[in-house]
Amino acid sequence: MRVTNKMLSNNFLRDMRNNLGNMKTLQGQLTSGKEIRRPSDNPFKVARAMMLHTDINTNKQYNENIKDTLNWLDTTDTAMNQAGNVLQRVRELIISSGNAAYGSNERKAIKDEINEKVGEFAQILNTNFDGKYIFSGSRGTSKPLGTDKVKGNTELFLSDRDGNRLTSDLEQQMLGQKLSVEISQGVTMEYNVTASEVLTFTDDKGNAHDLTKIFKNVIEHLDSDDPSVTEKLTGQDLGDISATINNILKIRAEVGAKQNRMESAKEKNEEESFNMTDILSKTEDIDITEKVMEYSTAQTVYLASLQTSAKVIQPSLIDYIR
Repeated sequence: MRVTNKMLSNNFLRDMRNNLGNMKTLQGQLTSGKEIRRPSDNPFKVARAMMLHTDINTNKQYNENIKDTLNWLDTTDTAMNQAGNVLQRVRELIISSGNAAYGSNERKAIKDEINEKVGEFAQILNTNFDGKYIFSGSRGTSKPLGTDKVKGNTELFLSDRDGNRLTSDLEQQMLGQKLSVEISQGVTMEYNVTASEVLTFTDDKGNAHDLTKIFKNVIEHLDSDDPSVTEKLTGQDLGDISATINNILKIRAEVGAKQNRMESAKEKNEEESFNMTDILSKTEDIDITEKVMEYSTAQTVYLASLQTSAKVIQPSLIDYIR
């Protein structure tokens, strides 16, 4: 087969285009820092990188959920601590009311302070966080508790959206409804405490208690001068308040356990994000040192091909005629 100058020229141009194409690819990788610029470069790696990006972004959202929930739980724990302090003070006042030296004036002073503590307790359970009332269940836009003055005494009650005494079964269910949050794929956790849990509960002996009635009984017994009635203060009423304090401590323990679980979930998600980011880097990022060496080699080959081309394409008859 006769080899012509045209064939040599075409081969030279084809090889030069290949060399330039290699240099272009390496330049693109060096400037972007990525192994893959288009799906056609490596479809398998592109699919894996897209999946890793999705998982990393999902984990970031899970961590945002966890941070918001931790803040919510911190607020709940603070409110429960304040509520416990109020009940402890009420308990102290009830004990002091059993002093035989106290007369009606002293009991009236105790009653007045307990009335204020009932209002303070309602204020605590109406705590608002991030625009939501944390003890209102799924009805977070309105206060769960209200207070009313009846014969000069403060009464506590569950309230509807308009602040009146609750009569709707639907709103009652909403007040007692649990909120849940997704903290990892397929894992959800309930995190809120409802006003219903705080006000109505069953003690260790199986006795049912209603804090609204307990407060009402305490104030009514303080109003009475009948010794048989006042004896209930240091008997039944004191026992009911102590049971309520135990219920608050139980709720705080549950809140603390949820906080610990959230912290563990946060650490786990952060570790998973770190691992996936490392895998993603190995999938789509380049080795700078390796690529610089490859580019230098490609540049050397390209310059060598330019220098060699003059020797590969020999002079033709036309060169002699000129």
